[in-house]
Amino acid sequence: MAAPGGWSVPIETGPVEWLPVLDIPEPGRQRRLTVLLRLLMLLPHFVVLFVLSFVATLAAIVGWFAALVTAELPEPIARFLAGYVGYYLRVGASAALLVDSYPPFSLTAPAGYPVQIELRPGRLNRLAVLFRIILMFPAAVIESLATGGWFAVSVLIWLWVLIAGRMPRPLFEATAAIARYAFRLHAYGLMLTSAYPKRLFGDGPPDPRVEVRSATSPLRLSSAGAALLVLFLVLGLASNLAESLTSGNDNDTSSSAERRTAPSVMPDLPRYVRT
Repeated sequence: MAAPGGWSVPIETGPVEWLPVLDIPEPGRQRRLTVLLRLLMLLPHFVVLFVLSFVATLAAIVGWFAALVTAELPEPIARFLAGYVGYYLRVGASAALLVDSYPPFSLTAPAGYPVQIELRPGRLNRLAVLFRIILMFPAAVIESLATGGWFAVSVLIWLWVLIAGRMPRPLFEATAAIARYAFRLHAYGLMLTSAYPKRLFGDGPPDPRVEVRSATSPLRLSSAGAALLVLFLVLGLASNLAESLTSGNDNDTSSSAERRTAPSVMPDLPRYVRT
């Protein structure tokens, strides 16, 4: 860069932050029978994931203490947690109708399986490790809203794919964006990456310097895909508000009943203490 006076000032660029990569191919035809029975077919995987979740939790706790001391996960723990996240994501992608292929019972995806991830566990910031759960909270709220909104219309999505035999491109984009963001959140929470989850709305405008690996790497959202993603976020927020209001009314009703039946025995404690 030329500065006043003719001096050449070099621009120092820091290392580019590397984000976990999710590769899913373009949406294609899906067999209606497998769409109809998708959740039933995935029941064995749900059982395996339920068991693995306890092991992963213990591994994450051990890894958290180790990372506080060494600033990185022990290699065996990192390898297991990366395999667990990949397995979880492959089952989730199948359940969300992003792919039609049945996921293997393996922590390592076969080379030809359509859903692939890339993680690069490395050095961690000890302070960020110490406050991991607190730091995760904003991203977890966003992920919860987006996922909750998607689940609110999941039956309609299932019916659409069942009838049409494929997922529309904008719906695929929005669903894949949520899946990728959730994947990055889990990877961050399990200390498999130091990069905070971001880019829910895709990777921005096309860049000729970026290699196109799949439909989700890089992830480009059309206007319709971005609009659907906003709709999911709004639906998730509305669902949470409705649930909170319903829960509040139920608690008020039960509180009134308690005061009527035993006013001299039960002290008038705040609602959150009684529940």
